[in-house]
Parts: sequence; structure tokens; C-alpha cells
Amino acid sequence: MTDQAVSELKSRAIRPKLSRDDWVMRGFILAIGAWLVVTLLLPLYSMLSKSLESKDGAFVGLGNYIEYFSTPALFYSINNSFFIAIVSTLITISLATVFAFILARSCIPGKAVFKGIALLPLLAPSLLPGISFVYLFGRQGVLKGLLGDYSIYGPIGIVMGEVFYTFPHALMILIAAFSIADARMYEAAVALRTSRIRTFFTVTLPGIKYGLISAIFVVFTLVITDFGIPKVIGGQYNVLATDIYKQVIGQQNFEMGAVVSVVLLIPAILAFAVDRFVQRKQVAMLTARAVPYEPKPHALLDKIFFVYCLIISLMIVGIIGMAGFASFVSFWPYNLELSLKNYNFDLMDGGGWSSFYNSLKMAAYTAVFGTIVIFTGAYMVEKANGFKIVRGIIQFLCMIPMAVPGMVLGLAYIFFFNSPSNPLGFIYGTMPILVIVTIAHFYTVSHLTAMTALKQIDPEFETVSASLKVPFFRTFLRVTVPVCMPAILDISIYLFVNAMTTVSAVIFLYSSDTTLASVAALNMDDAGDVAPAAAMCMVIVATSATVRVLHALLTRGLSRRTQAWRQR
Repeated sequence: MTDQAVSELKSRAIRPKLSRDDWVMRGFILAIGAWLVVTLLLPLYSMLSKSLESKDGAFVGLGNYIEYFSTPALFYSINNSFFIAIVSTLITISLATVFAFILARSCIPGKAVFKGIALLPLLAPSLLPGISFVYLFGRQGVLKGLLGDYSIYGPIGIVMGEVFYTFPHALMILIAAFSIADARMYEAAVALRTSRIRTFFTVTLPGIKYGLISAIFVVFTLVITDFGIPKVIGGQYNVLATDIYKQVIGQQNFEMGAVVSVVLLIPAILAFAVDRFVQRKQVAMLTARAVPYEPKPHALLDKIFFVYCLIISLMIVGIIGMAGFASFVSFWPYNLELSLKNYNFDLMDGGGWSSFYNSLKMAAYTAVFGTIVIFTGAYMVEKANGFKIVRGIIQFLCMIPMAVPGMVLGLAYIFFFNSPSNPLGFIYGTMPILVIVTIAHFYTVSHLTAMTALKQIDPEFETVSASLKVPFFRTFLRVTVPVCMPAILDISIYLFVNAMTTVSAVIFLYSSDTTLASVAALNMDDAGDVAPAAAMCMVIVATSATVRVLHALLTRGLSRRTQAWRQR
């Protein structure tokens, strides 16, 4: 017998035999992989293929791209999109950095209130700031004189709306960055009599640089891919997201819509790739010897910081409040008597109360099924034995949705699920496809949340269970799920709120029977019913806020039971 044969026999003898649980878990992993391929990769491949075809389906190569870049009106949209994204990112990051610094590093009163107000835009669809700014600075707005000869319909209005929309996203990242600090560095700066300004640039700023870079790319991606604000208040100022809508809905030019989608996909992917590369460079800021930083009161600075937070909070409340007030006005600006007629959606063009009920159902389905699919998939990827290559591929696929704009994904679903050769075409135009696209769109953040929670659980639990011949699903249900319950609840409410407010991912996929509240608000605004559109947005805000409060109250008892092990 040769030496090679002997070594092969030894390796087979050493290699552990796969148990039934291992095979079942591998089956689940393959199922999650198939889900991601069908709901993400194949639709994107269909869209890319469509961009290389003519209207009759013939292959034309780069012909559509040449036509796109040869059309000045379409090509200018790229410049417009980058201009809006860069300006909005600079303003948002500047405002959010100061706000986050104050919340994390000062002693002002009312921090919780300021933070709660700053996060309110998360509960609203992106249409709301556009509608509100129309009532504030439009041709008949209450503050129209503040803009002088400038019009709110165009880049000014888009930038203002995007800053409102992206501010809480940047704030959450930056608060987390500012919350981690080693007090010894600041004590050394005080001992060396370093000025506050120099301390900020030599200690504070380097400490938050990775969070700052991440916030920059998140805001940039959100702005360049947003559809709602440019659609409502952009006027004739075209951007890539509105170009996709005009090509598909306005001109039925699906091939050119696919081309614009690919063009929009490129900067989003690049921003995401750079962000992930930067995150890999990040090192631990807190060591075992670190001393937690505790802010010290400063009479003058705390007063200035309080005024700053108060001004930002009043602006956020004012923008939401303006939309709320306009939704109750009988006929703006001629009859300011308050009434509920704008909430009689069944008499409006674009969608009735059935649209709101559809959104509730879609959000509930997304929260329930999305949480099950995402958390189970994350568990299999993190806790399964072996199968490293397949698990690595699935982990990569889970990251892709973060880089895919909602409109691009929605258009890709048209090409894939509406194809006559697709056996899954029967779900096109139904509620399930809206749920599936929403889960796919918001998959990455939920997956990362689940992975973070799972990584905190020692693998010894699974090892001991396997040695005692306890089925993995029993360990999963009795140990993993209770321990990770806070993360599971966070995933569910994240999916619910985003399903209520999303516009871009579903704008191409609804039917007359599955119109959603956010889409109805957009259609009302298109039809000139701006006040009813504001009313529908306020209903979405109220619903999201109510569900979030109920979610916190109802899960407090559940968390108390499942997290009792945390108490001494």
C-alpha cells in the first residue's frame, strides 16, 4: 500500500462523522442560500441582462449605455445626483457630529428627549419632508419669503429634505462612536494643558474616525439612492432615482430603466465596498486597562450645547408638525379651518384606507417571516460545523442588499418575476412579492444585528448539547432564542417600521389590490392632493410610533422573563 493511500485512510479515520443535526443544519444553510439567490442574485442578473437587450429582446451589448451617455438630459442626472449626495452628506455629517458629541460627551439636561426627537424621521416615509417643505417654503408657503428669489423646487429643497431624512441614520452611528472613549487620554491632555480644540483634533477625532467614515458612506448611499424627496420637491431637477421612475412608468422604456439602474448601482456598491474596507482596518478603542470616560459639567459650553440641540429638535418637530397641521387644514392657504376631510382617503385619487390596511398587513408579515428567516439563517451560518466555503458565500450574499438601492431591486423583480418562463411568476402583483422584496431590501442590517448577538454566545452551549445528544433545534429554542431575544425584537421592529415607510422598493411591484400607504401618498401628491398625501404620511408616522411604543411595552415583560439570567 502506498504512502498516499495510508494518509488518506488516516484522514478518513480522523475526520469526524457528520451527525444528523449536521446534515439538517447544512440543509437549512443551502435553503437560505437558495432564498438569497432567488430573491437577490437572479433578479439582479435579469436586470443586467435587460440593460443589454433591445425592446424586442435582441442582444445589443453596450448599445443602450452608449445611447444613455449620448443623451445630455439623462447624463446630467449623474452630475445632479452626485452634487446632491455630496452637499447633503457634508451638511448632515456636520450637524449630526456635533449633536452626537453633545449627547455623548456633555452634561446637558434632557438628553433622552433630544435623542428621541432626533430619531423621529426614522418613523416617516421620505415623502414627508418634501411635502412639509412645500407648505413651508413653496409658492404659497408660510415662510416662502426666507428663500428670496430661490425656489424650493429643485436642489435646495432636495438637499434640505435629504438632511432631515438622513440625520438620524448618521446620528446613531456617531453616538456609538462617541460613546467609546478612554478617559486616560483626556486626563493626559488636561495634565499637559492641551486646549479643548487641540484635544478634539488629536484625541476625539482620531477615536471616532471609523464611525465617522461609516456615517459618511451610509448618508451618501441613502441620498444618492433616495426617490421620495426628489420626486416630491425636485421639480425639473432630475436625479438618477427619478430617471428610473420616468423611464419605466412614464415612457415604458424598461431597457433604459435597467441601464439607469446599473449606473445607480455602481456608486452605491463602491461606497459600500469602501466602507467595509475601512471597517476591517478598525481596531479596538477600549482595552482591559481603559477607564470609561465620564463627561464633566461646563457652565458655558453646556448652555451653548443645550441651545444647539434645542434648535435642531425644534426644526425636526417643526417639519413633522407642519405636515401634520397641513393635513388638518380644509383648503390651504385660503381656508385654514381644521377638519378631517383630508383623511377621507377613499374619496382621493391614488389610494384609500385599504392602502393603509395593506401596509399594516405587509409590515406585519415582513416583521414575522423576515425575523424568522433572517435570524434562523444567521444562526445556521454562525453555529454550523464545517461547510466553511458555503457559509462564507452566504455571508457575502447577506451583505449585498445593503449596496442595492430599493428602486434597483424593485425593477429587477419586474424583469425576473414577470418573465413568462419563471415558474414563480404567479406571485407577481400579490402581497407575497411585496413582503419578499422588503425582506430582501432590509436583509443586511437585520442579519448583522443577529450575527452580533449570536457571536456573544459561547460555542460551548452547542458542544455540550451535542455531547448530551440534545437535538440542535431544542438548544436553539431553549437557549439561543431566549438569550438573543432583545436582538430578535430589535430585528422585528426594524423590519416593521421600514416596511411601513418604504417607497422605492415597492413602487414598481404593487397592483390595484395591493396599493400601500406610502405609494398612495406618492400617488396623491402626483394627483395634486398634497394635503391628503400629508395626511397619509402622518398616519404612517403615528402608526410607526404607536407600534414602536407598544412593542417596547409588550416586550418588557417578555424580556424580563427571558433575560432573568442577566440579573445577579
